[in-house]
Amino acid sequence: MSEEEIVERVSHMVAKNKIVGWYQGRMEFGPRALGNRTILANPGNPDMKDILNSRVKFRESFRPYAASVMEEKLGEYFDCDYKSPFMLLVYDVLEDKRSEIPSVTHVDGTCRVQSVTPEQNPLYYRLIKRFYEVFGIPMVLNTSFNIRGEPIVSGIKEAVNCYLKTGMDALAAERFLIVKEE
Repeated sequence: MSEEEIVERVSHMVAKNKIVGWYQGRMEFGPRALGNRTILANPGNPDMKDILNSRVKFRESFRPYAASVMEEKLGEYFDCDYKSPFMLLVYDVLEDKRSEIPSVTHVDGTCRVQSVTPEQNPLYYRLIKRFYEVFGIPMVLNTSFNIRGEPIVSGIKEAVNCYLKTGMDALAAERFLIVKEE
């Protein structure tokens, strides 16, 4: 598949509440998944946090999920003064937006945010932008591509193994899209 086909199919899948493993390019360096070793989900689904915890992450229910946001849309959803490209900052979600993005809004009204630009990660940005065009929210739920107790996947074999032993619906690995039968 072409990059555009991957972006198109995955953005529609996430909009339809599918959970997608996203394995693209080189692995990130640092404490967060920044769009290359990521599990994607719909931030607008109020049940997505529980779905991810039970089907994929197998972790404690109180732990929040993060959002990868088109940088130019940050101020429309979050009370923030500056960018957060490395997902190290937590912002208050604006009161009127909390019900729009419930699966990334923590109980205290905050969200760990990654601001994404086309220069920083062109493919990931295009995915988020296309999700915005399809679903109307300029962000995706982003969690690291791993399960509790294991490191973030680094190679394709680890990505496929993680995908197969969890309830992810699809795996976008480079130019391939693998979808589990329903």
